[in-house]
Amino acid sequence: MNATADRKLTLADISDLRAYEREREEFRARIIELKKKRRVGLGPHVTLLFENRDTIRFQIQEMARVEKIFTDEGIEGELRVYNPLIPEPGSLSATLFVELTSDEDLREWLPRLVGIERAVVLRFGGHEVRCTPEAEHESQLTRDEITASVHYVQFHLTPEQVAAFGDGPVELVLDHPAYELEHGEDLAPSTVAELRADLGD
Repeated sequence: MNATADRKLTLADISDLRAYEREREEFRARIIELKKKRRVGLGPHVTLLFENRDTIRFQIQEMARVEKIFTDEGIEGELRVYNPLIPEPGSLSATLFVELTSDEDLREWLPRLVGIERAVVLRFGGHEVRCTPEAEHESQLTRDEITASVHYVQFHLTPEQVAAFGDGPVELVLDHPAYELEHGEDLAPSTVAELRADLGD
């Protein structure tokens, strides 16, 4: 089986609800710590969480727990939704959150930030890689007049870019015209290490 297939979750990876309750406290604590290394804030309203197999498994387990999904068919439905968010070798995958807490902010910012799902750039070693919307979810979340508050985006790197990633500073930049930041965000070494693992075979 190839490395890409190995990354995708199957029914066998998802614990039934009783088994999950036994592991949930420890698993949840581990995922909270993992997400600290994989979350990057860009200004006051935008956060990217770089996803991997563990974060997506947690998402599916929590959805099954909350929605009381007991059947294989129900879990397979969740796998179809979330498996595309697990990055393949040479790619990174992130959930982009537009974090707004008031109706006033929602009315102001969501129309202004149309196109944000194409406005995040990774800069490193003389390279720039712009994000693209994740294909399976693009039609649901990409709109012309008002953006969604959650987007799923991917960064596809060439072999040369993969080889260069992490040899020096890595910067995450948001260049949307309504939200352009004076400076990007330099990724912490722990974040860079996580993303290098995502890019590998």
